[in-house]
Amino acid sequence: MGFGFSEPARLLLLLTIPVIYYLYTVHQKKKRASSLKFSNLSIVKEASDKKTSIRRNLPFYILLLAIVLLMLGLANPHIPLKQAKEGVNVVLVIDDSGSMQATDYTPTRLEAAKRSAAILVRNLDSKDNVGIVVFESGATTAAYLTPYKGKALEKLKTIEPRQGKTAIGDGLALAIDMATSIPNKKKVVILLSDGVNNAGVVSPAEAVQFAKTKKIQVNTIGMGSVEPVVLGYDFFGRPQYAELDETTLKAIATETGGRYYKSVDDETLDEIYSGISQKIERVREETSVKDWFFGAALVVLLVYLYLIYGKYRIIV
Repeated sequence: MGFGFSEPARLLLLLTIPVIYYLYTVHQKKKRASSLKFSNLSIVKEASDKKTSIRRNLPFYILLLAIVLLMLGLANPHIPLKQAKEGVNVVLVIDDSGSMQATDYTPTRLEAAKRSAAILVRNLDSKDNVGIVVFESGATTAAYLTPYKGKALEKLKTIEPRQGKTAIGDGLALAIDMATSIPNKKKVVILLSDGVNNAGVVSPAEAVQFAKTKKIQVNTIGMGSVEPVVLGYDFFGRPQYAELDETTLKAIATETGGRYYKSVDDETLDEIYSGISQKIERVREETSVKDWFFGAALVVLLVYLYLIYGKYRIIV
């Protein structure tokens, strides 16, 4: 993707330039022939001098350049520039199920996830929007999509632990819907979970199809530990371990063009969120530069007026 025109058909106007030039040369020949009838030999020699001819025709060439610049501007030229004005819609999806109260992270998995997510929010560009979705047995909005990072951070702090199961599909589907609520921006979803999808009305596979339809990239983070983590004990006294469904998280990331990250402690979790904020791709958009051409045409026209009416004007 390089330099181009949004209205290429208007470039056909440039075909009038040779016509204008031809009519000008015809006019000059007639003017020269007419002047020969009333001029002496010295004047004729001066008129035929190359340097004098260029100087006399200079205003016309400058005017012709201004017309060319105007025609190019009308065709709406554009160049690829890194997207900065519109920014990116970033939605954080955080598992808020009962297993997120495990204490293998400081002080709990949920608090560690909130702390690390805040790193990403602070690293976003000023034009980026950020929203937050939490999920357990179902999904809910913790912070609506907004460019005000401070408000999002305040909402992030207020997320409280729940006792529900894990509805990954519901959380992802709500995040996708939120990401599309502000149009004409690149959309990125970052989903963190430490469990297995065992609740909700939308399956992870259905949510992935929804993301692909909306062309949304989903990065996933699996939260776990090197050693098995006991969440509690059942009625018979058997330990219940935290389970991480890496297969599902990897599939979500792969199918949507994102990446999967594995966290095993507080340090790796901080590094993951910090790294993702740096890797969010800024799409290259076609930026119109027609005003550059119109501005250049204005400058050239001012030069033309100076040559015609200025102190050292050229008589044509």
